[in-house]
Amino acid sequence: MSVFDEELQHLKEKLLKMGSLVEDAIKNSVHALVDRDNTVAKRVIDNDRLVNTLDVEIDEESIRLIALRQPKASDLRFITTAMKITTDLERMGDMAVNIAERALELNEEPILKPYIDIPKMRAIAQGMTRDALDAFVRKDKNLAMDVIMRDDEIDDLKHAVLQELAFFMVQDPTTVTRAMKISFVAQYLERIADHATNIAEMVIYLVEGKIIRHMALPPENM
Repeated sequence: MSVFDEELQHLKEKLLKMGSLVEDAIKNSVHALVDRDNTVAKRVIDNDRLVNTLDVEIDEESIRLIALRQPKASDLRFITTAMKITTDLERMGDMAVNIAERALELNEEPILKPYIDIPKMRAIAQGMTRDALDAFVRKDKNLAMDVIMRDDEIDDLKHAVLQELAFFMVQDPTTVTRAMKISFVAQYLERIADHATNIAEMVIYLVEGKIIRHMALPPENM
């Protein structure tokens, strides 16, 4: 293995470490909410600095490789894809922090209702994140497309959550503050799924050199 190949491998390992931290943050932020565990919520918030540090390190390493190694087309695509993926991961980490912050607030108030759809949304968003990163490592276009198709599931769940919360607020105005905070959690999870979709789209770019953002999926993928 050449020195440059070793550098690319090191870059990939850093990105996967960042992805693992973000995946844990997604899982733990919702765990903190559902189990009313403030210790876990605070840990998610504190660990975000590790995600941010890796974001900066990966960007700096990527720029250095482009400047000094003058990579060929396929390697350049890998490096630029890695930089874009880390941007999405960093934002996903921010969303997990936002969920943890809402958990700290909601945990101080009486529970409005059992959390049913929020954990389902978390499972889908976390799975999309894990599979998008797996698709990146394996350069698996089909797995990336599967991630993209799952985004509709989380959108449907979000709408169901918001409709149910609207009913609570209409029936009892004293629930408005709590319901709004829960609605924010649902929206944060939807945004996490959107970022996982972005990563999957970048995998397709990595494999095929084709940008599919803002493009309608072909009929066979509908």
